[in-house]
Amino acid sequence: MFTVGMTSIVALILAGMFTFLKPVHDVNEALYSKKQILGALNAPLGIDANSLSNEKIAEYFENVEQVAVNSKGEVVEGIKAEDVKMEKEEKKAMEDRNFPVFIMDNDGEKYYILTVRGNGLWDKIWGWIAIESDLNTVAGAAFGHKGETPGLGAEIKDNAGFKKQFTGEKIYNDAGEYVSVAIVKGGTDPSNVHGVDGISGATVTCDGASIMIYDGIKLYEPYLNTIKKQLGNNKL
Repeated sequence: MFTVGMTSIVALILAGMFTFLKPVHDVNEALYSKKQILGALNAPLGIDANSLSNEKIAEYFENVEQVAVNSKGEVVEGIKAEDVKMEKEEKKAMEDRNFPVFIMDNDGEKYYILTVRGNGLWDKIWGWIAIESDLNTVAGAAFGHKGETPGLGAEIKDNAGFKKQFTGEKIYNDAGEYVSVAIVKGGTDPSNVHGVDGISGATVTCDGASIMIYDGIKLYEPYLNTIKKQLGNNKL
């Protein structure tokens, strides 16, 4: 009776704490996500997103337009990008998925931040790729992971030098064909604008990240093509 009573009391206390603290948890989770997203714009904005205060993060996001797009590249009305959870979307059929797009206007320059998600060595990895207004040049990148090895695969998130390599890379070749940006084992030629140096000892994670980036950005191609047509029409 004592054990049953104590178990019930503890369960009620934990349930009450979870309910009471959930709003705080949701706010902190949202701020953390926004900080990671801004991490993809460290280079063009000249910031270190990890060092920003909550107030500064909120200030930056005042200039961020949030949209969700479907597999056809159409904007889905009534859904904000931050409400789209990629871990849930990947369980749906492709034609039913939505994809988040964060659009930042900074002094007249637009950046499109695309979310990608894939598989590392041990578990899921994800990232944010910021594309410049030419819809070809990578403005920056940020990555996260669930359980990659510290000092090896985890370096996709922790190694600032690795992420910095993505700035200035191109996702289309001179013929206008989509090629993405590959992470090259053993290093890549500095003149290669479609590849960055891999992380020593983290081959599986880097291979997974390459596939993630290629497949992830490609899912946004219908949307990017729609933007290109809009920009083309505005020039006529």
